[in-house]
Amino acid sequence: MRVRILGSAAGGGFPQWNCRCPTCEAARGGRRARPRTQSSLAIRGGEGPWFLVNASPDLRQQIEGIELGRAEGLRAAPIAGVLLTDAEIDHTAGLLLLRESATPVRVYGDAGVQRALTQGYPVLPILERYSGAQWRALEVGRATTLEGSSLSVEPFDVGGDAPRYLDGSGVELTASGFVFSDPASGGVVTYAPGLARLDEEVLARFAASDLVLVDGTFWSDDELAQLGISDRSARDMGHLPLSGPGGTLEALARLERPRKALVHINNTNPILLEDSPEREQVTRAGVEVAYDGLEVEL
Repeated sequence: MRVRILGSAAGGGFPQWNCRCPTCEAARGGRRARPRTQSSLAIRGGEGPWFLVNASPDLRQQIEGIELGRAEGLRAAPIAGVLLTDAEIDHTAGLLLLRESATPVRVYGDAGVQRALTQGYPVLPILERYSGAQWRALEVGRATTLEGSSLSVEPFDVGGDAPRYLDGSGVELTASGFVFSDPASGGVVTYAPGLARLDEEVLARFAASDLVLVDGTFWSDDELAQLGISDRSARDMGHLPLSGPGGTLEALARLERPRKALVHINNTNPILLEDSPEREQVTRAGVEVAYDGLEVEL
């Protein structure tokens, strides 16, 4: 099984176009922090093609930049499908960039994501007018084998709420994490770029994995308020903070088996600064800060 981090930043990327916080300024100056594109993953089993997990607005750049490999044909696609953990704009806008596909785009997700991308943010009807779209339903707690691949995926609930564009629509939606298993290699990868709950069920999935790629959006719950950006907390936005009692870092440090790396990192998070005390705490906990282009083979 092979995994590539296509984008490791949260929505807006890093540096964010309209932000002059200390971390963004450090990245613009080429000091202490490397730029990152918006959150996305590529994964393939020991047998079969590559699949995307979430389709960011930076998708074209991400695919071209790391050469996923191409099937035969003048307009052949380098990916066999896209799996969606949620219906957030930064995880789905890239679907529209696939409209030039010569065949219908295969999209995997749960029923709530399908409703959101049909009624609230009509990406699927738009895509249908161009390449076409083939929806493949995923269900929480049920493993599904990805077509043409040795990979199977099992979604699990990670909490959170629906995107803001669905306010007042009546569409209810929480985010999913994915557990990927590959009988061909025996590898298990868990991907949870949004994490609003960290109970025993979620921790058991992490502990049974070889690689855990998990939400590192915010360092502290009041991170945005401290910078005067927003009065919304990390938890208000569906993300557990890394630091403090009950934070994600504390839980990850106790896990012995898996390799652990943080993804979906917000532009304000001080762990992006390679010489920061927060980055040192992450390293001491046995956790990595993922970066664009990081590849792991299991």
